[in-house]
Amino acid sequence: MAEEPFRALLEAAPDAMVIVDDTGIIRLVNAQTEALFGHPRNELLGRPIEMLVPERFRTQHPGHRLGYSANQQVRPMGANLDLYGLRRDGAEFPVEISISPLQTPDGLLISAAVRDVSERKAAEARFRALLEAAPDAIVIVDDTGTIQLVNAQTETLFAYRREELLGQQVEILVPQRFHHHHPAHRHGYVDNRRVRPMGAGLELYGLRRDGGEFPVEISLSPLETPDGTLVSAAIRDVTERKKAESQLAELYEQQRHVALTLQRSLMGSPAALPGMDTSSRYFPARQGPGVGGDWFDLIALGGGRMGVLIGDVMGRGLEAAAVMGQLRSASHALAKTGMPPWQLMRALDAVVSELPDQLVTCCYLVLDPDESALTVCSAGHLPVLVVDPTGQVRRLPVDVSVPLGVGDIPHQETRITVPPGSVLALYTDGLVETPTSDIELQIDALAIALEKAIADTTCLERTADSVLTALLPDPQDYSDDVTLLLARIPPAPVTAVSALLPAQPISVREGRQFLRRTLQDWHCETLTDTACLLASELLSNSVRHACDPLRLRLRRTRDELHIEVCDGSPVLPRARTAGPDEESGRGLALLDQLASTWGTLLTEEGKTVWFSLPLPNSPHRQGESTSGDTSRPPE
Repeated sequence: MAEEPFRALLEAAPDAMVIVDDTGIIRLVNAQTEALFGHPRNELLGRPIEMLVPERFRTQHPGHRLGYSANQQVRPMGANLDLYGLRRDGAEFPVEISISPLQTPDGLLISAAVRDVSERKAAEARFRALLEAAPDAIVIVDDTGTIQLVNAQTETLFAYRREELLGQQVEILVPQRFHHHHPAHRHGYVDNRRVRPMGAGLELYGLRRDGGEFPVEISLSPLETPDGTLVSAAIRDVTERKKAESQLAELYEQQRHVALTLQRSLMGSPAALPGMDTSSRYFPARQGPGVGGDWFDLIALGGGRMGVLIGDVMGRGLEAAAVMGQLRSASHALAKTGMPPWQLMRALDAVVSELPDQLVTCCYLVLDPDESALTVCSAGHLPVLVVDPTGQVRRLPVDVSVPLGVGDIPHQETRITVPPGSVLALYTDGLVETPTSDIELQIDALAIALEKAIADTTCLERTADSVLTALLPDPQDYSDDVTLLLARIPPAPVTAVSALLPAQPISVREGRQFLRRTLQDWHCETLTDTACLLASELLSNSVRHACDPLRLRLRRTRDELHIEVCDGSPVLPRARTAGPDEESGRGLALLDQLASTWGTLLTEEGKTVWFSLPLPNSPHRQGESTSGDTSRPPE
């Protein structure tokens, strides 16, 4: 064979080129062969090819060479064979060899292109070492889902031997119930080729060799290789973490239940006010601690008057709930004394000021149904909405002062006349406050929802449900407590009369006469003696200790007779023990003994002392009441 036609081509080749005959004798080499193996050209030519093969492979190599000569097919580089070369100094190094047969007039020649892959093998070794050192199971698959590589943690986690996994479809590690969808998910990931981190909010499961399932988290990463896209999956067993999370969730729910039970116990369930249609909704927050400082209260103040109170302690958690409990108890007790709204706010302000870092918004309304009048005091609370009988919604025109706890700032009260049949809407910020919208716009949205709901139904229960549906479309995602209270102003009673009297001793007799005539007109003669006795005691106290104006007022409801004595003195009566020879000091004791309920109220003019007596168990007769609330002198 002539070497010249091949020499230029061989010398230009990037790999070492070795050409041997069919007996394995080296006939031609290039400069890259000299550099790679460390032999000068003259030491190679005419020598057997086995001189470049490590000693441990020399006994098998002639058989492989003769087998190739018989087949004479091209074998490309990287044919998944672990091949090694031998340098002149005796050092071995990994190689890839591409073999091609050459038919010449002198017979068969075999061309071998030899490439040193030491660096690549070292990189692969480092890569495999990293895989083996990884704390998670690593499974590498190709774009068809065939497993190409796994580490020791994969064998431990799935209980398969490595050779049982290599070449298998990755679905072997996936529970059977997911097999139908998994290939589509796998193909979708190969198309997108983006990193998916651990804990991506997916409920994933692995399948062990024994058929046992276990929860896993999987991180996916695409690997671009010359042979195509590989996908590396890092798999972590999260059985213990899921168990701990389940235990924590159970403990959290227990603590949440305790907190909510405590909060509901502190907030209480206000009793319905007689004669007043109300509806309320309270929902604790669905996020975080789940309890807060919202509360509301309905308080029967006596004499037909009703108190409506709503408040919100800033903050969340048991501390806010505990503060709420203190304020609710204090406000309820203070309201029962007949304290006017501005004074109640001042007293609550003093309580809050003693609590560190607390702010509270609160609104207290006192309704006098006889006059359809509201006395309102708001300490930084959201505006009260009122829907009049025509269906129009407006904000109650009330002066709003600073929240409780800010400091010694007076709280002003406002007196407003509201038509009977109007609906009041009181609420806390959890109903209208969102992170992405203006609270004023949300209050306007509440007004629209309220107007529509009342136009659709007269039932306040259904109205409350409709409003909540409109304002809170996701009932499982409250970020704060939600409180809504609806109350309808009752119609003025048709059985109410009053008499203006001078603060003179003669007024006691004239008051008794007025009382007897009225009870006779109302067919309540059986109550005359008791009512006159108690009214005389109250009138006598007013004549002795108070000043004008003096007024005796009678109201009859379905179940009770209410009698009030109003005077111009702000000093409330106090009980005392009368001596054996004293004629005074027994009035309040008689009230305790004979009245079903009694109490006192401070008013703009002075004070009111009232008591109630149960009506006889006889049906009311039609046409026996006096219409309206009239003020006339006694006859």
